Amino acid sequence: MKVFVSVDMEGVSGLTDPEEMRAGGRGYERGCELMTGDANAAVRAAFDAGADQVVVTDSHGRGKNLRADLIDERCTLIRGPHMAMRMGEGLDASFDVALYVGYHARAGAERGVLNHTWMGREIQDARLNGEVAGEIRLMAGYAGSLGVPVGLVAGDEAACAEARDVLGAVPTVAVKAGRDRYAAELIPPARAQEMIYETALRSLRAPSGWRPLRLPSPYTLSIDWNSTSIAQSCALIPGVTLTASRTTEFTSADYAEVVGLLGICATLAGDIACTGRHYG
Repeated sequence: MKVFVSVDMEGVSGLTDPEEMRAGGRGYERGCELMTGDANAAVRAAFDAGADQVVVTDSHGRGKNLRADLIDERCTLIRGPHMAMRMGEGLDASFDVALYVGYHARAGAERGVLNHTWMGREIQDARLNGEVAGEIRLMAGYAGSLGVPVGLVAGDEAACAEARDVLGAVPTVAVKAGRDRYAAELIPPARAQEMIYETALRSLRAPSGWRPLRLPSPYTLSIDWNSTSIAQSCALIPGVTLTASRTTEFTSADYAEVVGLLGICATLAGDIACTGRHYG
């Protein structure tokens, strides 16, 4: 069995503060340790379930958060900035299942801890084939386009609810319950990580219940940006159209192109947002 583990940070056990998500922020280094602990819980479950190979991708920010010196030595780790497939880097059709750890709810999700879609503030909303899409739907759709099912989603309660809405009876682990965007009732990390391990182990031992998310091709990604300048700049990319003053749309029969383009647009949007940061 070959297992892919994508690890984000906002849904990691014990974390609630944006400072803990940013290099140099108060609590960031400890946040990286907790992120690695949650990842290791899933990796340990995979090997205990009989996995031959486990690939872990650092899916947060610039991809330099998981502690390479603390990650389970049996897996391999993909890290670093500007990965073409971002949160799905390393995933291909040879994998049997994908596990999503540390994931969060989409932008605007009620009581979603650190909720956002792909970027902290630049994306107001995203829609995939007309359905509102956060990172869970976007990445499950990418896995599904390769024929790979999702066997676990771990994060806050809102993320788990979103995962079930997208994927049906997918196993989930809620490591915290949001009180607001930046506040939550936490399960202590040691117990949360044991919950991740136990749930992942049960799921990996029952592959008959796995179902990939199959979305109809072609795939259309529509994004509502928070500024006209981002939308207009992204619309200069061949194939991207401006459908409203702050909305762009892109259609492709290749889901990898959708994911890759989203990453490019996000990089562009981040630069533009920095230029106009005093205007929100």
